[in-house]
Amino acid sequence: MERVLKLRQAMEERNLHAMLVASPVNRRYLTGFTGSSGYVLITDTGSFLLTDFRYMTQASEEAKGFTVIEHAGQVMETVKELLQSERINELGFEQDHVTFGTHGTYTEQLESVKLVPVAGIIEKLRMIKDDGEIEVMQRAADLADAAFAHVLPFIKPGVTERELDLELEFFMRKHGATSSSFDTIVASGERSAMPHGRASGKVIQKDELITFDFGALLEGYCSDLTRTVATGNLQPQLKEIYDIVLEAQLHALEHIKAGMTGREADALARDIISKYGYGDQFGHSTGHGLGMEVHESTRLSKLSDDVLQPGMVVTVEPGIYLPGLGGVRIEDDIVITADGIRVLTKSSKQFTVV
Repeated sequence: MERVLKLRQAMEERNLHAMLVASPVNRRYLTGFTGSSGYVLITDTGSFLLTDFRYMTQASEEAKGFTVIEHAGQVMETVKELLQSERINELGFEQDHVTFGTHGTYTEQLESVKLVPVAGIIEKLRMIKDDGEIEVMQRAADLADAAFAHVLPFIKPGVTERELDLELEFFMRKHGATSSSFDTIVASGERSAMPHGRASGKVIQKDELITFDFGALLEGYCSDLTRTVATGNLQPQLKEIYDIVLEAQLHALEHIKAGMTGREADALARDIISKYGYGDQFGHSTGHGLGMEVHESTRLSKLSDDVLQPGMVVTVEPGIYLPGLGGVRIEDDIVITADGIRVLTKSSKQFTVV
């Protein structure tokens, strides 16, 4: 219930006495409940998980410390009753997870209760991972590493990107993943110049680059790994940009530390790529927060003033993309620590020809 206590502290800072949580990810973060339907209501004195008949047994087993209630046909009727019982007439709600139509329903059914929009209150708590979360994320990273090692022997001219994608997916699922963290990117040849080139029916050719960007969703937490390999002899410029991206990524990993802003962390990689004349070909941020979702708060971006803190997990993923020729990205997951970083992903970054 430590997470609930931290949420109550954040609510107190906003002078809120009740908070309704509708986001499935935030619901699981607070309660441990893995079902697909439910709401969390946190008040000054109560912690409630409202769900339907299908999940009552499961919710009681998973949501330790919560009062589990089977809600009425209209969920807001139950919310209204709980608020009335505690004499609360204001309710915070997650403005980023509630549609305009749903807000109208809340307003109509809660009648005299004042709705207070709140942004990022739980997402901010999720930015700092505890030891248990980091342990799961290490296992998710280990699984991604194992999947990459598994797929390497399958890479050869004649197979399709989608076949390699499926090989990764089957391996991760077979070894405990709920699913992949996101739609796997397998981008070969000219398609490797597409930062988000999802696996297609393209056939792998000899003498080209292939970028793999994928991760495992394991026990509610994501990993996110990118490696770029070659299938033979490359045009000299492609080998050149591989070496530059690797230099930039290793430099960033060596110097990122707590207290640094996202802008400063981004510059560690970006300045090196720009020094070699490829700044315009590195169009995305150097990294992002990682956790229960593959993109979370904290950005390593030239626009970010977020301050890195111990316990944050972020990606470090510079890249160079040359349309019509190919591209390179190299990515690791790291934990910010009090005295530096800990790298979760371990797959080799040595230039590899398969």
